[in-house]
This record gives sequence, structure tokens and C-alpha cells, in this order.
Amino acid sequence: MEGANVMRRAKSHSDPQVLKEFLENHTVPVLKKLAGLLERGLPSRKAEIMAVIRKHMENPDRLRELWGYLDPLQQAAVTEVVHASSCRFDTLAFRAKYGDVPDWGTKSRWSEMEEPSLLCLFIYKNLMPCDLKKQLQEFVPPPRAANVRPVDEPPETVSQWGYDHIAHRRQSYEIPIFRCETERAAQHDLRAVLRLIDNGKVRASEKTKRVSAAGARAVTGVLQGGDFYPSEPDKERDPWQTAPGHIKAFAWPLILQSAGLANLSGTRLQLTPAGKKALTSPPPKTIRRTWNRWLKTTLLDEFNRVDTIKGQTGKGKRKMTATSGRRAAIVKALKTCPPHEWIAFDEFSRFMRASGYTFQVSRDLWSLYILDPQYGSLGYSGVAAWDILQERYMLVFLFEYAATMGLIDIAYIHPSDARPIGGDLWGTDDMDCLSRYDGLLYIRINGLGDWCLGQTEAYTPSPLEIRQVLQVLPNREVVAVGPLSPGDELFLETFASKASDVVWKIEPLKLLEALERGEPASDIEAFLKARSGDDLPDNVAIFFKEVAERASRLVDRGTARLIEVQDAALAQLIANDRRLRSLCMLAGERHIVVPAEAEKAFRRGLRELGYGLLPSGS
Repeated sequence: MEGANVMRRAKSHSDPQVLKEFLENHTVPVLKKLAGLLERGLPSRKAEIMAVIRKHMENPDRLRELWGYLDPLQQAAVTEVVHASSCRFDTLAFRAKYGDVPDWGTKSRWSEMEEPSLLCLFIYKNLMPCDLKKQLQEFVPPPRAANVRPVDEPPETVSQWGYDHIAHRRQSYEIPIFRCETERAAQHDLRAVLRLIDNGKVRASEKTKRVSAAGARAVTGVLQGGDFYPSEPDKERDPWQTAPGHIKAFAWPLILQSAGLANLSGTRLQLTPAGKKALTSPPPKTIRRTWNRWLKTTLLDEFNRVDTIKGQTGKGKRKMTATSGRRAAIVKALKTCPPHEWIAFDEFSRFMRASGYTFQVSRDLWSLYILDPQYGSLGYSGVAAWDILQERYMLVFLFEYAATMGLIDIAYIHPSDARPIGGDLWGTDDMDCLSRYDGLLYIRINGLGDWCLGQTEAYTPSPLEIRQVLQVLPNREVVAVGPLSPGDELFLETFASKASDVVWKIEPLKLLEALERGEPASDIEAFLKARSGDDLPDNVAIFFKEVAERASRLVDRGTARLIEVQDAALAQLIANDRRLRSLCMLAGERHIVVPAEAEKAFRRGLRELGYGLLPSGS
């Protein structure tokens, strides 16, 4: 019997309560303060004080009158709870939505209520009685929707404090913000990485499926404009600055594996039949499929990439939440954002909290830590946990995966000192960032992203952003007349040779190499027009047309196997056999060429003809 009473009491404390049970849990001094907001000359007994409060709060007309006495922010607090799925008031979400918290009255130095406000009759200790909520639903209007606030354009620079190692003092620097339009680059990168894998140039770990260091360097070499950050840091500004490391080059091999376009054979990635088909499929459709597959993949928990936070493996791994739920919350928020408009990351984070698009990263913050599991535990972070955990997860997901696949354009800086690390967390004194993704400042959903998120029925490419930072001269020289982003400069160097700090020369050999890597001449021309704000000089346009025409006369149809036959008669027999002639072709008198995708069928047909195919050197 006693055990049943304990269970009943535990349930009454955890579940939403009716007003009577709610008041019974308060002490007499607290009840007197609450009743004093309604009447004077109060009785002394607890039951009688409770009756006074219930007389006012359970009367529909009086309840409506008391609601009218609340100020707008207090009314908003009641509104949010009345129309929420639970009876609890979410302080953090309310502050994110309204920019402030309502007036609860005054508290003592020990956080005990001294003079409660009228709001405490509706919500006390963040809880509203469920029967009171039902009454309020009759007349309290629904809350206003949370809105995300875009900006016209990201600023050109951001102010940041740093240490001047020459003058030996701290001073403010203006750090340039780099913009990266990812939509077209991702479509190029998809095919480029597929071709690289098809050539056997990408290795990965058999256990983790993650690309090796050499494999990441190989992937970086074929990306349009390289990775988001250069491989070498800016030592002129900060001699101690380090390179953030691979982002796109790390992500693409995992993305392709999760989509079933590539798999491991030993330690080397190889294309699957679907991957070979993707080589000739429209890239936007392939990216849409890979995006939807990534949202469900268990190949990687993106939070693992925040490697300064330990405890994610071993026992702590069981406390980590499912990645599908985290991704779904971010995607829901993205779907409500206006496309083609820049949004500050901090604003997007605020909007997610204000709109209820929240999620957990771990069910036990004490299992995660920085440097030391005892002193550096994230359990001490309290309300700051969102900035440390959820925001860092969002940064990885958006920067490394949504931007890599070309769904969002981004504006970013080097991660050093880009955002607060996390209050007074132990072990962070010598850190200048919590992750390589801390530099992400702004995002913009582009045409590909709008389509992949299911907001439009058809894909409409975004126009290239016009920025007059280049001048194209008739002699095929390209002069920088403004600051170039690292991506713009690297892309320029894929088809032009650098002649000086601000001058590049478009060379036929470099241009042909770019076309061979799958970079369309039309995309290069469009880039030069967008970055110069003008049409190309006539002779430069003619030059592009002639080079593109010569390059188009030969087309790479993929790898094939060359087979040597002992005599010409047998070669003719095989090449003209009804089962084999569609799978191979003659190359001279005694050689046969078999496309890689037809090799399996060719070997089967060859055996049916009575012949086998021995390996080279037999």
C-alpha cells in the first residue's frame, strides 16, 4: 500500500496537474502571496486559501478578466503554453521567439519568490494546471508564428580581435567574409569524384568507411575551386593559425557510399552499377537522391566531426540520439526559410528554437566532455548546452553536407575565434574554436536546395551572383580588381595560369585540362561574366568556342579491357558472334575491346562459345 502511494505521488509530480493538486503542492506562504494578488483579508488555513484562489481561477468570467490584466509579454507566455502540446513553459524557446522573458515578479537571492506577478496564477515554476489550460483554450488566441529574418547581403568583412605578435598587443582586425555559391560546383564535383573513384584513386578505411588522408588529397584535386578552406593557413595574419582541414573532400566519399553509388573493395572505393549509371545521369537528380539517402544514413554521426568533444564512443555512444531525428528537425526549419535569401546562422539557430524545431544530441550531457571527463563534463553547461551541442551539430550538417551537395550557398571565415566556444567550460582556455565549422556565418537556400527540399516541383538553376571583382582583357588576361574568395581564385587557376598577384592568363592547355575534367566551357564563361559584370571580349569568346569545339570531337566513354587473340580468324569469330557482337569490338586484326560494364556478360558469352579468358602473363 505504501509503495502504491509512493508511485501515485511520483506520478502527480511528473504529470500535468489539475488546479487543486497544483495548489496542494505549494506551501502556505506561497499560497498567501498568490491569493494576495486576488483578495485582501485572507484566511490562515491552507484549504481556505486554496478555496480563495480556486474561486477566482475556476470562474470563466473572472479568469477572462485576470487574463486581460496581464501585459502583452505575459499574455504571450500564457498563449504559448495554452496552445502547446504540453503544459510546460519553455523559457529558452520563449526568449528566442520574443527576445525577452515575461515578468514573474521579484525573487530573493536564493531564487525564492518574494512578490509574484499575476502571471504566477497561470504558470508557476514553468507549469500550468491542465484544467486551467482547458478553460483558457476557450478564449486565448493562438500565438503568433515565429519568423526567420533574412539579410539583404552578408557584409564584406567582420571585425575580430586578435593578437599583434609584432606590436605585442591585442587589436581589432577586419576579416574578409568568403562567399561560396555551391549549386554548380556540387554538380561538377559529383561527377569528378565519381570518375576519380572509377579510376581507383580513392582509398578509405574498411572499418570506418572514411576517406584516407591520401584519398582526401586526391578528391580535393578534382573539386571545382578546391575545398572550402585552403590546405595552408594564412600565416601572415596569424603565425599560429592552423588549416581547418578537409570538409568537402571528407564528405563526398561518405555521401556516395551512403547513396549506394560507391562501396569498398578492400581499402579502395569502387563504383557500384548505380554509380556507373550516375556518371551519365543528370547531376541534379543524382544529388536529390543522395540527399534523401543521407538524411537516413547511419554511416556517420555528423557530431563525431566535432572531435574536441570526447565521450561520443564507448559507453557514451549509447546516450547519443538517432541522427535521423536531428536531421529531420533541421530540414523542417530549412523548409520554412525563404529561398534565395541570406540568413545569418545565429538567426537560423534562434528561429529553430523559437519555432520548436528542437532536438537532442545526447540524452546524458555528463557523458560528454572536453579534455577531462570529470572537470570538462558538458553536464556543467546547463542552458548553454544548445550553443555547444545543437549549434555545433547544425554547423557540421549544413557546412559539410548541405553545402557540399550544393543545397545551400554559404558565407564563412576561418573558424579561429569565429564564435564563442561555450561559456566558462573547463579545458577551453587554449582553444580558438570548438570545431572546424565554427566559421560558418550565413546560409542561403539556392535553386537546387529548394528543389531537393521538396519546395518546388521542378529544378530551376539559380543565376550566378554578379560580383565585379575581375576584368577580362582581349589578350586573354584576367585581372583581379577586387577581393577574390578562395573558391573563386582556385577555380580561376583551373583554366588560367597565374602571371602575378592579380593577373591570370587563360591558356589553351589549361583550358583543355579543365574541359577534360568535366568542366563545361559554358560554366567557365558564365563564371567570368558574373565576376566581371560584362560580356567577354569578342576574341576571348571566339577562343572559348574554338577550344570547346575541338575538345568535343573526342569523348571519354569509360574504361575497357583489351583482349589479345592468338589468330585473326578467332578474333573475327568472336566479334561477329550473335551473343558477343554487341558487347565488344575489333581493335586491329588480333585484339578485341570490351567496355568495363559489359565484361561480365562478355565472359559468360565467351564460355558459352567454348572459350575462356586467361589473365595477362598466363
